Amino acid sequence: MDRLVYKTMTNTKISDYFDGVAAKYLSAVDAERGRSNQHEIGGLPKVGFKDYLGTPSESEEFRFKARQIYIDDALEEPLICDGDVTWYDARRKTQGRSPEFRLYYYDSAVTERISEGDFFLIGKLRNSPSNHSNQDQEPGKGRLLMVFTPKGSLVEQQLRMVFGLETVDTSFRSGDVSLHQLMLPVRLMLESLGIELSQPESSDAEWLAILLNKFGGEVFPSTEVFSNFARMSLPSEVVEPNDPDTTLLAWMEHEERLFRLYERHIVLKRLKEGFGDNNSDVDDFMTFSLSVQNRRKARVGLAFEGHLRCIFSAHKLQFEQGRGKGKVTENNSRPDFLFPSFTSYHDEAFPRSALFMLGAKTTCKDRWRQVLAEAQKIEAKHLATLEPGISKKQLAEMRSSGLHLVVPEGVHWTYAGSEQSSLLTLAEFIDLVSKSQAR
Repeated sequence: MDRLVYKTMTNTKISDYFDGVAAKYLSAVDAERGRSNQHEIGGLPKVGFKDYLGTPSESEEFRFKARQIYIDDALEEPLICDGDVTWYDARRKTQGRSPEFRLYYYDSAVTERISEGDFFLIGKLRNSPSNHSNQDQEPGKGRLLMVFTPKGSLVEQQLRMVFGLETVDTSFRSGDVSLHQLMLPVRLMLESLGIELSQPESSDAEWLAILLNKFGGEVFPSTEVFSNFARMSLPSEVVEPNDPDTTLLAWMEHEERLFRLYERHIVLKRLKEGFGDNNSDVDDFMTFSLSVQNRRKARVGLAFEGHLRCIFSAHKLQFEQGRGKGKVTENNSRPDFLFPSFTSYHDEAFPRSALFMLGAKTTCKDRWRQVLAEAQKIEAKHLATLEPGISKKQLAEMRSSGLHLVVPEGVHWTYAGSEQSSLLTLAEFIDLVSKSQAR
């Protein structure tokens, strides 16, 4: 079992999925049809994209599949369109002039939203993270990713962090796809933007056999049961009892991988069965698809809470969760974690300085404000999250509201250097509560 676990705990890098990326702020010519004859973007050869897209001759046009994504901070879900783009020499019909390669994009619901000044990231995707020389390297082969977001948005900051884009202006700047490992918080962030990066690996067949033997392969076990299996199936060398930050990320990473593998088996089986009497019921398919998406979102949050609970218990903290009868504060609010108990919270004689509350949200967005009203007697509130690279502006707003972020130490690098000192590691939060309860 230990050998198998180590085979699956790979150090996946962003370069396993991307050949290269570049970013810029859109000019009027890039984004607005009224300022240009066509939907064209130039400047990519200067940042090496000709190596990824190829060099079409005067009689050639290379067409690529492209996923276009538009997202701003106000949207709950990204707007996604899949289509084609064309890579060609715009001067091919002009004698005596050097080539000028441009990317032509077609009208879509995404391109209708873009405007001058928007942040734009383009990436050339690999077909397989384990094969660096397959046919997607041939001219006109492979897929592109095109992400648009308003300048200054949280999404811009996160993408710049992931791809090492320290400066961006109106000319393309090349990103670095070999800079970071594709750790779970970063992958979840990218997937929330519609960038699906999960790929099967060679050892997955062995793990799937274990999962099917354990759970049957027909239905999903409860999150609690699945999380417990994930924790128990990691070798002791991976889990560090005295390092809760490393342990939490290891548990989350391992469980997410196992869940996606088990989910893939069940979803493929359901797709083969078809939908409706004639295997063509679109409404039935849409209902199933929505259930898959909702299960993913709900499960990862519950798993996060469950792993935190196990870590707090292992460190012998006194705490309760906001579940069950009587586990409420003002206005019937239910904090994710309350230290030491709800009874203590409602005891007017209990010192308020010994009360702590912790919200648990894998991603924050605007939902962090919910935590502020969950325990009014506690002025300094805490929120545990896996979200990478929260903006300086939002962090300042959190601090002014009395909210302190608890972020696993392994995720701190995704935050601006000036902001990292304001974050608590999980170990520091545990130490804070432990010292209070020892008095």
